[in-house]
Amino acid sequence: MREVKSATFSNQLTVLSMTVSAILWSQMAMAAEELPSTTLQTITVTANSSVREKVQEDGVYVEDYTPAQQASHLSDFLNVVPGVTVGGTSAVNQRIRIRGLEDSNLKVTIDGARQEGKLFYHMGDLTLDPDLLKQADVAVGNNSVTLGNDAIGGAVAFTTVDAADLLKPGQRIGAKVHAGYASNNDELLTSATVFAAPTDNVDLLAYYGKRDSDSGEDGNGRELFEDSKTESILLKAGAYIADDHHIGANFSSTEKKGIFPFRPDFPSSPNTGGLKVIPQQVKRDTYGIDYKFNPSNPLVNVDTNVYQTKTQILRDSSYVGSFDFNAEVQTTGAKIQNTSNIATNVGTHKLVSGIEHYKKESEMERNFVKTGSDEATNTSVYLEDQWTNGKFSLTPGVRYDRYKSPDFIAGGKTYDNVVGALAASYEIAPLTQVFASYTQLFNGPDLSQTIFNSDGDKTYVNNNLKAEEGSNAEVGIVTTLRDLTVAGDALQLSGKYFETDIENYIEFVRSGGTRPGLNCESGAPFQTYNKADDGNRCQGTVNSTEDFNIKGIELAADYKMDNFSMGLSYSRARSKGEDTGYSIPSVTGSSSESGDKYMVNLAYAPTETTDIGWRSTYVASVMPNTGANDIEKPSYDVHDIFMNYSPRQIEGLKATVGVYNLFDEAYASHSSRLDPLKDDSTDFEKGRNIKASLTYQF
Repeated sequence: MREVKSATFSNQLTVLSMTVSAILWSQMAMAAEELPSTTLQTITVTANSSVREKVQEDGVYVEDYTPAQQASHLSDFLNVVPGVTVGGTSAVNQRIRIRGLEDSNLKVTIDGARQEGKLFYHMGDLTLDPDLLKQADVAVGNNSVTLGNDAIGGAVAFTTVDAADLLKPGQRIGAKVHAGYASNNDELLTSATVFAAPTDNVDLLAYYGKRDSDSGEDGNGRELFEDSKTESILLKAGAYIADDHHIGANFSSTEKKGIFPFRPDFPSSPNTGGLKVIPQQVKRDTYGIDYKFNPSNPLVNVDTNVYQTKTQILRDSSYVGSFDFNAEVQTTGAKIQNTSNIATNVGTHKLVSGIEHYKKESEMERNFVKTGSDEATNTSVYLEDQWTNGKFSLTPGVRYDRYKSPDFIAGGKTYDNVVGALAASYEIAPLTQVFASYTQLFNGPDLSQTIFNSDGDKTYVNNNLKAEEGSNAEVGIVTTLRDLTVAGDALQLSGKYFETDIENYIEFVRSGGTRPGLNCESGAPFQTYNKADDGNRCQGTVNSTEDFNIKGIELAADYKMDNFSMGLSYSRARSKGEDTGYSIPSVTGSSSESGDKYMVNLAYAPTETTDIGWRSTYVASVMPNTGANDIEKPSYDVHDIFMNYSPRQIEGLKATVGVYNLFDEAYASHSSRLDPLKDDSTDFEKGRNIKASLTYQF
């Protein structure tokens, strides 16, 4: 195991790291000092990327966290974070949820590029191979005005690997080759990365990866239908100009082609509705340019990025019926942010100011004929200031958003909105801090699901649609105890309570078939289906008739002694309508509720060349609240074991083996499609899966 520098928790922990720090310590090297340049890919779990970075940042380093090294699905990265779950068995259906809120209420970026819009509710909206990633920054809940629109539940910022992450000190050119195999679905991953620094101020990187997968099976031996091939490309270039300036460019692409069920979130049911498995393709292309200006002046640290990203679902189902479509969402945007450090006689200020603009567009073709398109734009400015005076820190913030809604959702209505935030922390004792925060929330109406784009045909355009608003409040404590049993050991304890209120929750109401739908003229919902109403039946977007409240807690305890570490965590989130008591409705998957999650992580390094680990996850059952969207979800208990070996004889070589779902549990994630009465309508996870991989960097 890599040697770990000692951690100075009083300088490292604050407001939101309490949420996530402890769970991961058993699988990571926590350090207050910066890691050396030889550090490889990293997953960083942070509460947000605001100015409160010293007390909100935490990290899991991939080289010390085996599931991330062998990840084929984003759940291998993010499920370890309390409050975060990733549903969907297949990578074409991976869905991130934070505290029960799905991705339409989350801000998701890849290298700073927003991943906006919704494509098809039976598939995921994020096309990304984990092998590209260096880190994933997670905001569990919205606690900063820097996050902005689409971040009611929080945010996930993915960052791909850079040449600087792989180059060793003094190295001009290098390469990394990687091969991995998973037994459950005969998945084979091969990738190669070439990186170079031809001069002291220029760095280059090129990556190509290929992943081939067959159908796997769940814990009961049911086939999970998929036959796919994935190709991923990453190109990056960066240059320092006159020391103070850095400019970079990046391109990343993931394309997955294969044969999937007509509804990919029904992987064990290829014939749902009489439809067979069909050829499908999902693809994401992201282009970005970034510029940084960081002179010696403490008032100036500018970070700018410009980007365009396009996500596409292309289907060819001509031989089973007329179900071909090409659904696309494209987002183009730019962001400029400056950080200033100001010292005064009464403490220091870290001031973050920024401006952001983006445009998201969707376009739909059905049977090779364009059926509709729509767009929305957002412009925002924000200011946040962390004032620190001794043991006390206070962070106010304010943000202004001007959001123009989609024409066929809210008639192109423009929303002008101002929100504020306030956070505080205080060190009540050495290595012990209490913290609290309050943030107002805003989320303008999103694009419709792209497959329903019809330029208003059979759609109720809601000119009176309100934006989602609300607030997120959190309070907690974190403490670290040292030298408990032996010199140098440490126990970290953390706890947080949160409460999120959501007003004007936006819901999409379907029509078609026997669904009641909406009255095309008034927008009033039909209570039951009546064929006589077909001529005046529409689908559309409405505000919920009730407000919702989400409450929960996140607790963690971690112990580290020499080459042994252990982590425990518990997280709970429950939503409730103020009138009915029902949970927040969900268009994707099943209900928004997930059971209480308990995690145990054990890690031990018996030698300098070998690491072994155990991860145990128990999710308690969820009982229905009698609402239409509430169902019973059974509990499940999953265990993983893994080992790394780096022989001294061959520098740069690393072998990894793991057994995931060790006891072949048959279960579905509570964030996936789940029907307790119909197995063929449930998105079951893979059964026992043996993974082995070999990496060589030179």
